[in-house]
Amino acid sequence: MSMTTPPGWYPDPGDPAVEHWWDGAAWTGQTRPAAHPGPRPTRGRSGVLPLAVAGTALVAAVAVAAVVLGPSDGSDDGEALAPPPSTAAPVTTPAATPTPSPSGTEDGPAVLVDQLNGITLPIPDGWEKPEHTVADVATLTTVADVPCPGHTRRFCKPGTVGSWTVSAPEGSSFKTIAEQDVVTAADRAYEADALGNRLHGGIRSHKVVASRPAVVAGRTGHLVRWQVTTGNGPGGYVQSLAFPSPSGTGAPVVVRFAFDAGPAGPPLALMDEITRGIRPIGSATGGGVGSSIGP
Repeated sequence: MSMTTPPGWYPDPGDPAVEHWWDGAAWTGQTRPAAHPGPRPTRGRSGVLPLAVAGTALVAAVAVAAVVLGPSDGSDDGEALAPPPSTAAPVTTPAATPTPSPSGTEDGPAVLVDQLNGITLPIPDGWEKPEHTVADVATLTTVADVPCPGHTRRFCKPGTVGSWTVSAPEGSSFKTIAEQDVVTAADRAYEADALGNRLHGGIRSHKVVASRPAVVAGRTGHLVRWQVTTGNGPGGYVQSLAFPSPSGTGAPVVVRFAFDAGPAGPPLALMDEITRGIRPIGSATGGGVGSSIGP
């Protein structure tokens, strides 16, 4: 008999330092560094790695199919991703504890709460707070995954928004902070990700399409938006929105946006909509209005 392999992080046999997330039905585009990377595993032509699970009165062998990714240069050499098969005897699995959903009520939209920076961000339709992220920051992404440009076996999120606490020399203007941070935002989104993958083929060029003051969560800051051209696909837009934290510390906060261009990407106007919806924690209506800008 067979059983469904439960959701979880499973190792990449080609790179033991990387794990991929299996949601119980399909592979997602989420990856993370392995907590305890071991030696490079070996596998046969089937691409299946054995994993023994032992108990006091029960020994069940569960075979987990390895995630085999295509080369980072976008070629299709190698084996396709396959869901992890299981040949173990049926085992009763306790029901998963529901993950608390982002804050929201029947009277208002759901929001992502960033306690560290003292703000909330609106969660648009078709977006979610991912359960797993490489960086430990407040993050929103589009629900849908799409194939990364130039790849058939790797998947990317066409829209990402995250809030960060940044440090800057005393006296730095928020314009300077935004101008410096947008370089990092572009690199993280379209040059190389946190694991070193160049899923968009790297950045070929960019142009500044907006740079202006913005009032966010009742505080005056500055935003800078770039249009980025990449080696693969249509590229995209990145934006760094820098402003003082409304929590009382006045520490600089940056909200980074990355929207893919082309039909798969979110509408560019959504950057302005999310900006307008940023509020101080505890505020239902106050917070100011972000600048409305065109591409």
